[in-house]
Parts: sequence; structure tokens; C-alpha cells
Amino acid sequence: MSDATPVHIGAVDLGASSGRVMVGTVANGRVSLTEIRRFSNSVVPVPTRDGERLFWDVLHLWSEVRQGLLTAVRNVGPLSAIGIDTWGVDYGLVNASGALSSQVHAYRSARTRGVPEQVFTRIPAQEIYAINGLQVQDFNTMFQLMAQQRDDGLPRTSDGAGSHALMLLPDLLACFLTGKRTAEVTNASTTGLVDARRRTWSRPLLERLRTEIGLDLSGLLPDIIEPGTVIGTVRPDAADIFGPDGRPTPVIAVGSHDTASAVASVPATDSEFAYVSCGTWSLVGLELDEPVLTEASRTANFTNELGVDHTVRYLKNVMGLWVLNEAVRTWRDQGLEISLPEVDAAAAAAEPLRTVIDINDAAFYDPGDMAARIDDAARATEQPLPRDIGEYVRCINDSLALAYRRAVRQAVELSGREVKVLHVVGGGIRNRLLCQLAADATGLPVMAGPAEGTALGNIVIAARGAGLIDGDLSDLRRLIRHSSRLTRYVPDSGACADWDAVERRLFG
Repeated sequence: MSDATPVHIGAVDLGASSGRVMVGTVANGRVSLTEIRRFSNSVVPVPTRDGERLFWDVLHLWSEVRQGLLTAVRNVGPLSAIGIDTWGVDYGLVNASGALSSQVHAYRSARTRGVPEQVFTRIPAQEIYAINGLQVQDFNTMFQLMAQQRDDGLPRTSDGAGSHALMLLPDLLACFLTGKRTAEVTNASTTGLVDARRRTWSRPLLERLRTEIGLDLSGLLPDIIEPGTVIGTVRPDAADIFGPDGRPTPVIAVGSHDTASAVASVPATDSEFAYVSCGTWSLVGLELDEPVLTEASRTANFTNELGVDHTVRYLKNVMGLWVLNEAVRTWRDQGLEISLPEVDAAAAAAEPLRTVIDINDAAFYDPGDMAARIDDAARATEQPLPRDIGEYVRCINDSLALAYRRAVRQAVELSGREVKVLHVVGGGIRNRLLCQLAADATGLPVMAGPAEGTALGNIVIAARGAGLIDGDLSDLRRLIRHSSRLTRYVPDSGACADWDAVERRLFG
């Protein structure tokens, strides 16, 4: 392709609360973004005999994605490639024809509570971590599969025909588009079934799950592929989307876990950086060449998710802006008029570090009244309760910054990697108070941007996979850096002692 010849890449980016179809136009050494279609996404609660279950409306998502891609073609012309990213762990089961054979459970469903402990009584947690390097969370796919087998059963595959396949959500949408069954490695690594060193399904772990726990996944797992692999071309019967000169549009495996694409977009100039991918969740960590599978890493509950170009996303999940979003939702449900700019200004003016909580406490995981839960946490730690909405929001921001500080420092200690800058990407960069607090708490300069990191990472990986651009990960980051507006936050040199005192008060 000539550097001046624009190419259009379709990026499907699905989150737990909304999804969108974007078009990235690559030309003259830059990427520009156009949002084509945005749509809501939420769990669907369904009462059952065993209690309420939470599901994703996957057919709604597919309909919106298909319409978004068709609109993109009408608006900008043929697409040269399509990439798909979503959140991790959740999956659908498809039959031989590629149709869904069961509902898709949502990861916040309570069905997996207590399942990890049941697994660890048969296979010690230390032995599993030495293989998958994964942070233990109730909703990891391994534990979801245990719950599904207990409640509903899994398709029988003893005939070896492989008539059913387990498809993580981005792979499922790619299957709808192309008819191909694959498992992209960055998302597959969230299942707990992947060998973090070999970047393949762990046959020894799968065998132990079968023989010691009775979870038989034989024939259900598609072949693992790396980001940049061409999955297939869009089928004419799936959507009328064709590339230049009548050639069918290729669907490219990107960093299909949204955090993998977001981390690929970090506009770093060298390897000495930490990152926060800031959205509903905050993913805080380092990019490494090899996983850290030590007992100290397991005890600290760090995860080794796999990244683009054979990297490792060594990170910790932090509760993220979920807590703030739920607090705002509850206040509005209570009839309060909430202006986000006014709330942000009130939080910035509030007394710093007055009330700071452990934002990762399980109490903040489920939907509900976050202000009431903050009150409970403040009482338990003998801190003053927030007195107004501004102080509640300040508490959430301070608590997030403290969690970032702890995660970055632990990651550095456990990995031995030196860090000189903290990159923050994702929608959270619009929260200027949080970015400044992150700098103050960590003692690191913060580079904030791009806001659309996930979409940009998706697009450049898809473009490279389609042969439209070339270069390694540093070249992709250079392209993104030249395409983005970044903001630098300098830490307050006098703030460190205050953050030290707060951390000692909460965590000893």
C-alpha cells in the first residue's frame, strides 16, 4: 500500500456496558477513528429454580455488530480488514453448524461462588498457577465450566467428532462472520486452561481436570492462534461486506481480549513502563517477555495474561470505575440530579485522603449502593464517613489511586522490572483528578492517552495482519503515538509521605 493511500479497518469493540463499531483510517503515518455505531449492552437476569442467573444477549450484540459493519461500508466504502475484541472469560457453545447451543452466562453471575475452593481441594492452587499463572477469580472460565457441568452439563464429545466447540466471545462473533472456529491466545489465556509459557492449551492440566475433577473438555477447545492471524473471510451469507476489488474482507485475530489491544496501544518509547487500562475495570501492570510464575506472585494474586507479539501482560485487576458508575447510577435512581462535571469539580475540591478504602474488597463487586458500602468500609477502619457526593467521589478516586500504587509497586518487586513512567489508556484518562492522583500516589510521571486505546490497538494489529502495514510492536506504538494527543501529569514531590501513611493505616 502507498503511505498516502487510505485503508479502512473495521474495529468491533465490546464492553460489559456498551459496544461500538469503529472505523480506523490509516494514511500518511497516522490512524484516525470514526465511530459508526454505539449500542448498549447489559446482563439479562433470568429467574431459575436454582436462583437468578445472569446472561448476555449475544444475538442482540451480533445484530448490532452486523448492522454497524454494514453501515461502515455504506459510509466509508469497502473495509480492508475487521478485528474484534471483547472482555474475557465468557463463552458460548456452538454446534456443528455454528449456531449457539446454550445461553451465554455473564461473569458476574453467582453460579461460580465457591467453585475455586472446590477445585483446589483436588488440584492445589500452587500447581495450577505454575501452569497458567492466572489470578484466581471466581469467574475464570475454568470455574464457569465447572459450574455449567454441575448445573446443566456439557456437550458429550466422547465420539471424538468435535460437533460442539467452546468459543470465547470475540471468537464466537468471528465464527458468526467467517464460519471458522479458533481461540485467539490473549483471550484464551483468561480461561485458566492455557500454559502461560507455551501459549497453548495445557494438556497436562486438562487431563488432571478430567481425571481428578471430572471436567472433560475433550473436543471442545478450538486451536489457539496468535494476534495477526487471518481467521477467514466474511461469508456472503453472514453480511454483505466485501473488500477492494471484490475480494471478501478478511477477519483478523487482534488482541481479542480488550486489555491486550489496549496495552498494545500504549504509546511507550521503551520497555520501562507500567500501565493502567482504565475503564469499568482497571488493569494495572507491566508488559514482560516471560511470565512470572513464582509462589510470591501467586500469593500476591497477580495474573499472567498473554499479550500481542508473544508478550505477557503481568497485571492485577483493580475494581475500576465500576464503583463510581454504580454510585452515580444509584444516586440517580434515588432522584438526585447528578452533573458529572460538577461532581468532578466537587471531588477535586474535597479534602484529600480524608476517607480511603480498599477498593478491591469483595463488597464492591456486585451492583448496588456503593455509597452505603463505602460508609460500612469507613466505619470498619475507623475513618470519617463522606459527608456529600463530592467527598464520596473523592474517596473513590483516592482509593483507586492507592490501588494503582500498590499494584505497580508489587509488580515491580515481583518481576524485577524497572519502571520510569506510568501510561494510562482508556476512557478513564478523561478523569483528570484520577490521573493526577495516580502520579502523586505512585511517584511516577503519568502519560495519559489515548482514550480510544483498545480500538486503536485493535486497528493497527488488524491492519498489520492483513498486510497493509508492517513493523513490530514498537512500530505500531509509534504509529499510535503520532496519532494521539497525550497529557503528562507530574507527581507532587511532597505527597509521598501522605500516601505512605494511608497505605500503612489500611494495609499495615
